[in-house]
Amino acid sequence: MRAMLFLISVLLLGVLASAAQPEGSRPNILFVFSDDHALEAISAYRGRFKDIAPTPHLDRIAREGAIFNNSFCANSICGPSRACILTGKHSHINGFRTNRDHFNGNQWSFQKDLRQAGYTTALIGKWHLHGQPQGFDHWEIFPGQGNYYNPDFITMDAMRHREQGYCTDLVTDKAVAWLDGRDKTKPFLLMCQHKAPHRTFAPALRHLGAFDGVEFPEPSNLFDDYATRSKTLVTNQMSIENHFRWTYDLKVRPEEHEGIDLPGPDSGFAIEYNRMTPAQKKAWDAHYGPLNQQFIADYQAGNKDDPKTLTRWKYARYLQNYLATIKSVDESVGRLLDYLDKHDLANNTLVIYSSDQGFYLGEHGWYDKRWMFEESFKMPFLIRWPGVVTPNTRPEAMIQNIDYAPTFLEAAGLSIPTAVQGRSLLPVLRDTTTMPADWRESLYYHYYEAGGEHNVPIHYGVRTQRYKLIHFPATDQWNLFDLEADPHEMLNIYERSENRGRRDELKRELDRLRKQYQL
Repeated sequence: MRAMLFLISVLLLGVLASAAQPEGSRPNILFVFSDDHALEAISAYRGRFKDIAPTPHLDRIAREGAIFNNSFCANSICGPSRACILTGKHSHINGFRTNRDHFNGNQWSFQKDLRQAGYTTALIGKWHLHGQPQGFDHWEIFPGQGNYYNPDFITMDAMRHREQGYCTDLVTDKAVAWLDGRDKTKPFLLMCQHKAPHRTFAPALRHLGAFDGVEFPEPSNLFDDYATRSKTLVTNQMSIENHFRWTYDLKVRPEEHEGIDLPGPDSGFAIEYNRMTPAQKKAWDAHYGPLNQQFIADYQAGNKDDPKTLTRWKYARYLQNYLATIKSVDESVGRLLDYLDKHDLANNTLVIYSSDQGFYLGEHGWYDKRWMFEESFKMPFLIRWPGVVTPNTRPEAMIQNIDYAPTFLEAAGLSIPTAVQGRSLLPVLRDTTTMPADWRESLYYHYYEAGGEHNVPIHYGVRTQRYKLIHFPATDQWNLFDLEADPHEMLNIYERSENRGRRDELKRELDRLRKQYQL
């Protein structure tokens, strides 16, 4: 009898131990998310700024994990991309098609399941979905877009308060403070979400001048005339040449060019400058003042008034501010990685860095996003997961932001709701050198906001590894690109007779995806 009782007790202990093991082995999840971060501005992606503007801490994630070359969004605009990530569903299903929509927080989203399963959860920084976050033990968010300097935060008591400092630093401070004070008996989900480098590209004071005097390589299509493609392209309102605002984008305020009529728009929005303390303004003026005076003098002397010369000056000013703004994001990633190391959390923490979409850095003459062209359709995705992801690999699998939610669930050992439209990335992550046999061969994209500030039309399309087909329903025009022969998407080959079979095949695939995603 004693022997029997002993055997039963041993078996019970074994069962309990095996049941507890998955709980203890569930990874922490650190999801660092920025806004409008172009792949070209992450040196691990080996773009044209890799030597000019290195991002060593982001590169560390890629070196110690994987960096995805074919990572895409489902709808290239800030709020909708975030809704796709939370729900694992396309915009027409989660209900957040444009930035004017309101996210229904009562619907299912992945953090709710993680929390119910025992994770402690937090979201800090940019939310941009209207309403209040749900499913988080702690949240502290920017109202709307948020601000770079001395930003306001909304806390869980619905109070709004202003804090002095630079937004990226403050978000990181709050993320570290939450990590310090969290319930350490539970695995954690931390969503650290930055405003940067979203327009209006205002760098931290310590990074002003980081790229002064640097010659930036130009994209080959900086002066794109949009010939051979849909006629809607030429009506865009997001060109560096014609639509950059002097104050808002280029940091040249009206009082600095009084009596001098500079060509192009100027809304007069000195949003960040007007929020600064006197000390901050003094540092800002010390940097931009002499540079702007020199520009005005050159312009009056006729050295900058030629349209192409002026566009090149705008492009350089844009890149100086954009890349300098990213420096603080890279530093934030470094601080968080160091925290994991210092507190022995690195080996059991899944770290992802991504952004809500890509961004145009002069390609097609543009800034901003929205279009299905590669620079904004693609979004960065870097992941480190010791023991799972093979270090220093570059998977070719096509992934999309609707895949994040099921990935987080499966990583935590949870089931994935059947309504989720994305796929867990674990089959790809477990062997980053081989494409899973049943992995997707095409992606669906849909942009819903007609017109708006940048006059980008509604369009949708399908992308395979080599080809992209885009439909503009308002004009019933089609664009077909061979991404292998034409990686910059300069030549629409839809009407060519030799491509009739290819375009029909892509139309069938587009129809299949629309049915699959319930459109």
